[in-house]
Amino acid sequence: MILVSACLCGTNCKYNGGNNLNREVLGLLAEGKAIPVCPEQLGGLATPRSAMEISGGTGADVLDGRARVVSSSGTDTTENFIRGAREVLSIAKAAGAKEVILKAKSPSCGCGLIYDGTFSGRLIEGNGVTAELLIRNGIVVITV
Repeated sequence: MILVSACLCGTNCKYNGGNNLNREVLGLLAEGKAIPVCPEQLGGLATPRSAMEISGGTGADVLDGRARVVSSSGTDTTENFIRGAREVLSIAKAAGAKEVILKAKSPSCGCGLIYDGTFSGRLIEGNGVTAELLIRNGIVVITV
């Protein structure tokens, strides 16, 4: 079983209420090979919600207490992101998932590149909170 970002399956769970439909990922779901998850919703955030980015580092820094996840208006949502990441990890373990397909650049799901926390569209090297937690637990993260 593979976990996938729910937005990639067409679920309207993006911060702006939209989705990031990816036909290949949707095909995995249709074949019964994937479980959709949205770490931000699992962490208790509403949809739609303000745009959020990691301020002061990456997902690794958030998990290690050195950075925060904040909205464009300055609201701290760090605990929601950590809670959502832990929920996704729990689902992955329960499903026996060895790999996940997550949405690129997201402060939750991004792997390899994420936005830099300035809301300027600039990317930095690093992982989102959920991607980092999954990697730390031996789960392969593929980004789309």
